[in-house]
Amino acid sequence: MAFIPALRAKLAFLALLSIPFISSCSDPASVGLELAPGNNQIGVFYKEFNLDAQVVLLDSFNTVNSGVLVVGNETDPFFGKTEGTGYSRLYIDVTKDRPLSTAILDSMFFNLDVVSVNGSNLDKPKKYTVHKLSEPLLDTLYYNFDELTYEASPIAEVSFTFKDIRDTVLRLPVSEVFREELFGKLKRGNEFDNLFNFRRYLPGVAVKAKEGDDATIGVSLGGNTGISVFFHYEGDTVSKRYDITTFSSRSFNGIKSDRSGTPTQNVTEYGKSYDVGSLVGMKSTMAMAMKIDTSPIDEFLDTLTGVTFNQINFVMGEIEAQDSTNTPITGMVMIFADQRNEPVTSTINQVPLYVQGDGQPQVIEDNNGDEVPNNTYATAAILRYGTEENEYRAGITSHVNAIYRGQLQRQDWLLYASTPQTGDDFKKSLRQFVVNKNKITVKVLYSKSR
Repeated sequence: MAFIPALRAKLAFLALLSIPFISSCSDPASVGLELAPGNNQIGVFYKEFNLDAQVVLLDSFNTVNSGVLVVGNETDPFFGKTEGTGYSRLYIDVTKDRPLSTAILDSMFFNLDVVSVNGSNLDKPKKYTVHKLSEPLLDTLYYNFDELTYEASPIAEVSFTFKDIRDTVLRLPVSEVFREELFGKLKRGNEFDNLFNFRRYLPGVAVKAKEGDDATIGVSLGGNTGISVFFHYEGDTVSKRYDITTFSSRSFNGIKSDRSGTPTQNVTEYGKSYDVGSLVGMKSTMAMAMKIDTSPIDEFLDTLTGVTFNQINFVMGEIEAQDSTNTPITGMVMIFADQRNEPVTSTINQVPLYVQGDGQPQVIEDNNGDEVPNNTYATAAILRYGTEENEYRAGITSHVNAIYRGQLQRQDWLLYASTPQTGDDFKKSLRQFVVNKNKITVKVLYSKSR
């Protein structure tokens, strides 16, 4: 995972028996656990305690070539107004035959290959516009809060009602003025002689959503996103087609965030933890993450001797209600974080360290034969969202056991919206969630000798 490049350029056994448990150490009988008659050798106990959380605005991170344009305009009482604009170059195949000067234009569309839809009131039309860039998209890094200038009048626009549709190709009719201009140059101009000439003429596009629509789409780049030109010659009965695509084209996502009047309005400094009250939350691409204070784990372990951990879960939720069509962040990793909210890195290869999944090695040997924290991202523990429980849950039995036995030093966690299976959602959506801090808990089932 490419995690937060630097400050400004660097940054359930617990669904457990399906009974509510009290927040304290208990004898098995008091929490509904029963032992075999006459068994007085083993005691089974349950403990639940809270972890504190704060929000952290991550430093700007690189959003170049994420593969998906994040196009949305959302308003939320916790996160404020968030606008996502997708920027991309366009591509032409110079070996493909261009229309001759006698060609007659039939129609022209800008296609958007929509692969995800998230938001509110999806039974109402959402409007999208495509604008010609006024400056080139350069061969440089662009970050989530970067932007480029573009023409105010769109070259294409459409309103579409998604309802239950989550993947489709939107066809945006191209404006008459741009349609005639582009087709004329396509037939006779040197703008289409090579890719360099073409990009001097058309540096790229910005794809935007309408303010107030409260929805975000993910647009996949490639052969299905771009301009389709349909034309014919006199006597033809079927139109021919010429495509200008976003295949192999540089792109990035830019975010504007206005949190005025919200609990997060004072969250302004990158990398700093903020206590914003009883609620905390995360929002992708805007880069608002969560820092978890895990010190209560140490406090709990200090009270124990001679125990065996049967199951330990880290649980967040239920999360605050949001529209059923507004899917929360689906999964997160837990990154070891230092006091500056930067990732603690491996001494082997300087990659970020993650809480490892249950059953996975928590420590490995370095080149000197010393035990060091496991640095494998592929086996990281995943904090997954459960739709039925409306909560996030991750097994951390092996992780806490390693701390208890002195193999690992406890670290605070920075929650980051990425998993080895789904990729870096922090760069591909505006998904979010909000949770009350009193619902961020560790739930422990353990045994000890009597």
